[in-house]
Amino acid sequence: MIFKRNVLALALASVGFCATSAVYAAAPQNDQPASSQDTSQTAKDAQAVKDAKAKKKQEATQLGVVTVSGFAQSVQNATAVKQSSDEIVEAISAEDIGKLPDVSIAESIARLPGVSAQRVAGRAQVISVRGLSPDFATTLLNGREMVSTGDNRSVEFDQYPSELMSGVTVYKTPNASLIGQGLSGTLDMHTVRPLDYHEDVAVVGVRGQHNSLGSAANASANGNRFNASYIGQFLDRTLGIAVGYAHSLTPTQENQVGLYEPWEQVGAGWRPGVPAGTFYSEGIKALRRTGYTKRDGVMATVEWRPSDQWTSTLDLFHTKATQKDTANQFEVNLGDYNGGYGHINVTNPVINGNGTFTGGTAANLYPLVRGMYDSRHDTINAAGWKNEFTAGQVSIVADLSYSKAKRRELELETNTQLEPVPQLDTLNLNYSSSNFSQLSPGLDYSDPSKLYLRNTIYGSGYGKVPRVSDELKSAKLGAIVPMPDSISSVVPNVEIGVNYADREKNKQQPEGNINVGAQGDTTIAPDLQYGLVDLGFAGVGRIPSWYVPGVVARYMTFQPSSDASYLVSKAWALSEKITTAYAMGNIDTTWGVPVRGNIGVQLQHADQSSSANLFNGTQPVGSQIQAISSGKAYTDVLPSLNLAFSLTEEQMLRVALAKQVARPRMDDMRASMDFGVDSATGKPGASGGNPKLDPWRANAFDLSWEKYFGDSGGYVAAAFFYKELTSYIYTQTSDNYDFSAQVAGYTPPPGSPPALKTGTYSSPMNGKGGSLRGLELSTSLPLKLLTPVLDGFGILASASFNDSSIKILAPENATSVGNGPINLPGLSKRVYNLTAYYEKNGFDARISERKRSDFIGEIGNFDGARTLRYVVGENIFDAQVGYTFGPASSLHGLSVQLQASNLTNAPYRTYAGTKDRPLEYIEWGRTYLLGATYKF
Repeated sequence: MIFKRNVLALALASVGFCATSAVYAAAPQNDQPASSQDTSQTAKDAQAVKDAKAKKKQEATQLGVVTVSGFAQSVQNATAVKQSSDEIVEAISAEDIGKLPDVSIAESIARLPGVSAQRVAGRAQVISVRGLSPDFATTLLNGREMVSTGDNRSVEFDQYPSELMSGVTVYKTPNASLIGQGLSGTLDMHTVRPLDYHEDVAVVGVRGQHNSLGSAANASANGNRFNASYIGQFLDRTLGIAVGYAHSLTPTQENQVGLYEPWEQVGAGWRPGVPAGTFYSEGIKALRRTGYTKRDGVMATVEWRPSDQWTSTLDLFHTKATQKDTANQFEVNLGDYNGGYGHINVTNPVINGNGTFTGGTAANLYPLVRGMYDSRHDTINAAGWKNEFTAGQVSIVADLSYSKAKRRELELETNTQLEPVPQLDTLNLNYSSSNFSQLSPGLDYSDPSKLYLRNTIYGSGYGKVPRVSDELKSAKLGAIVPMPDSISSVVPNVEIGVNYADREKNKQQPEGNINVGAQGDTTIAPDLQYGLVDLGFAGVGRIPSWYVPGVVARYMTFQPSSDASYLVSKAWALSEKITTAYAMGNIDTTWGVPVRGNIGVQLQHADQSSSANLFNGTQPVGSQIQAISSGKAYTDVLPSLNLAFSLTEEQMLRVALAKQVARPRMDDMRASMDFGVDSATGKPGASGGNPKLDPWRANAFDLSWEKYFGDSGGYVAAAFFYKELTSYIYTQTSDNYDFSAQVAGYTPPPGSPPALKTGTYSSPMNGKGGSLRGLELSTSLPLKLLTPVLDGFGILASASFNDSSIKILAPENATSVGNGPINLPGLSKRVYNLTAYYEKNGFDARISERKRSDFIGEIGNFDGARTLRYVVGENIFDAQVGYTFGPASSLHGLSVQLQASNLTNAPYRTYAGTKDRPLEYIEWGRTYLLGATYKF
């Protein structure tokens, strides 16, 4: 390990500080007599490779020019992007205007080698690259970093309609001119460039959608999608306009059984009938979630090229999403606390060989029937204005961009129990099934006239009103300068530039109890009832459902606040000002074989600060909420090298070295803290964020071999990567934190010592890193390359194998993933993707599999904070068939498609440490879409 670190560090130092000498050292290899250089076969091969790559690159950027459209063409275009790139990349290309290969852009990205997705509400939403958490990747739109509606940086990809994207490029290795680059990868989404098209084109598409779980409560199982796009050229093709609109209404239908966390070992006599040392969960719930997500997106691009020396491009993007759902839940506490109605008794316990309670009969229970409501509104606006100039032989680019995201949310829960006389129940429990755990009650909970809103063991209810705002302003100025003849044979030109980005993110989360009103305990009137929902999948039977906001308004009181002692720390503001300067030489030469690539360095200066409030209970009433702020500034030097050796015209070896960084999570950088003083010792203590965090840093090495098969879109590739993370961010405890500002003016209670100035602070801190390595195998194979009989058939396949020496132990993880060290969040050791397709004579069909092994996922818990959980590996199947009418048909321009997602209704499962200790088992059903697209 020490040897590998030293070699990698030496190589990076060579890239960063010896770039100039490397360029000049290579030059003598080309100082051959002119006649020899002009007539050598090597030079001819080099020119042939350059011509082929130029052709492919042009095809890749002119998706509308080709007359052949469809999935096979999208594969060819994506392969052309991969082959022509100087970096190691993966790419997705649209089948046609307004038509990516999958229902969502996240699902398309998740099929790329080395990439995986985590499902949220049944949809692929957040993306992991090369086994690292989404926090390590950066997302761009047309080369500009994007804001997020979440609490952190990672983009929620279901906010971006696939119909408005022309493609996605995933950079696995950076170059010095790539602004906003991530540590694991950089995902750059593209919209169309209208002047790349040779003719006007318009497309309209419509699809109906159905969820296999069916309708329930007030929510339909049916949805719809609609999109329209237009591209036109004007003024002798000097002015191009592209506009697009995409609408989707997606039903939410979910069945779930969940157990409380943590699973803990019970003591002797703690639960009659359960042996001491048994792992036992203190509660279980079953729910049916119903609702919808409505999203409307608009894209517009104006491209003006008044002369060969000037191109001006304006990009506009807007998306608005509304998500509303109601969860109707049956829940029971199996622990010590039962609302004062006596102890819970367990008989006939079933304990497996791992010491885990997997079933039995629990008596003296008082379950509740819960109604929970979530309404979320997300808006993203983005604008970018790029001007490209040519002054002599110098190319200049100036780019201004702005993006802003807002999230407004309302979360409500209301609790009912059987009354007017408390009715205790007996449940038969069975957790051992590979399907839904069973919690079969003895009483009937289907009659809404017997369920009363009341102050249950959980309270009458609870509500939250989260608010998030994220704003990013950026300006870039760059130039491409040709090099003198003495070195132009090795480095034709150099790119230099500077980018300034100013980002502000704010989060607020007012919340509070929802209390029964003056009328006291009450049933819910029929006009607020939706009807019964069926929880038979969990053995519960049918329970009522109701309109939660209406119930709260009529029968309850809710006054959310941010001032309570336990709420003050949930609000924070973060400011980042990032100045990036870069210099990069583009390499195009011959070192025995043709070589292209780049070598350069990026200087990144970060100035970060956060402000928040803390609740200081040591101060007098009225002065307990105190402002707190902190931050730091630092500079990173990030050298990078990408070399692509054309071993033959169709065979390539790539080598890349880079020093990389990823900015810390935003909630980790918050200034807020929960603070207190131990009255017995006078020692202060707190937990919270850390605005002085350094980023994750890594030294990276990549090696890739690629074999292409002409212009067919076929290739095979094998890639190896190694990242040495020189630091990682862990939650740690400092024993000598300075609390002087917080304890100033502290008056100890009678008999207590005065407060000390230093104490313990638990927060995210930079610590020791470790290694991450992986092997990625991939192929795109049109089967006609094997035999003409298989013309039209093809496969896309990839397999990724990842491993890491980094282990995490953080206090916040203990309840979810145990007390021992855990692997990196997002790391699946094995990820597989397979697509088999047929496309010929207008007919197309394909089936896809997306598989990943177990991993540690990141979810939001009840408090809205990040929680880590073990997630069982998933195997997702999707399929599609379609037909496009050809020129000979009167329906020319029309295509019809039938799509099915999650064909096997694969569940989402989480567990606590071992799989016999389940936490969640969720199914979202299969999704069917039937639609048509017409291209004018």
